[in-house]
Amino acid sequence: MKYPFLIIIIISIFVNPLSVKADQLVLAGGCFWCLEHDLENINGIKSVESGYSGGYINNPTYENHDGHQEVVVVNYDLSLIKFSDILRLYLRNIDPLDANGQFCDRGDSYRPVIFFNTLEEEEESKKALELAAHELEVPFDRIKVELKKKGQFWIAEDYHQNFADKNELKYKFYRFTCGRDQRLDQLWGQNARTINEWKG
Repeated sequence: MKYPFLIIIIISIFVNPLSVKADQLVLAGGCFWCLEHDLENINGIKSVESGYSGGYINNPTYENHDGHQEVVVVNYDLSLIKFSDILRLYLRNIDPLDANGQFCDRGDSYRPVIFFNTLEEEEESKKALELAAHELEVPFDRIKVELKKKGQFWIAEDYHQNFADKNELKYKFYRFTCGRDQRLDQLWGQNARTINEWKG
C-alpha cells in the first residue's frame, strides 16, 4: 500500500514542480498585516502569508508566540524578481534603525529580521543592509535588522491572512495611528524607489 502512495508523490513532483521548489523568503518587520500588504501584488511575488518564526514554541498563536517574531513568508518567482529586489522593497517598508520594534509596535515580536536559508542569501542580505545604510546616510552599525538562519515557519490564524483587504477601514486606521507611513516618509523621502513602481 505504501508504494502506490510513494509513486503518487513522485508523479506530483514532476507534474507540478513549482509547488515543491518555490522560492521563499521569510521576513520580520513589525505588524505582519502591514508587511503582507506592502509586499503582495508585486510583479514576480506569487503570494505573501502572515505567520510566526524565529522562536522555539511549537504551534505558536497570536496569544502565545513568545520568542517568535511576526513574519511573512514571501513566495516568489526568481525568473521575474530577484532576491535582492525583494529585500530592497522590504527595507524601504520598515524602520531599519529600530531594534526594539517597529513604529508603535514594541517588543521582541516586532523586531526586524531577515531569515536567510543559504550562505549566498546571507551575503545578499548583508549587501542589502549596507545599501540601506548608504541611502540613509548613516554608519552601518546604525542598521538594526538582524540576520538569522531560517527555521520553521508557522502560519498565523486565518483572520490574520489578507487582513488589509478583509478589514480595510480597521487596517487603514491602525496603520495611520501607528505612524508607519509618516516614519517611512521621514526615513526614505524621495530617495528610494516607491512601492508603486513595482506593482503589477
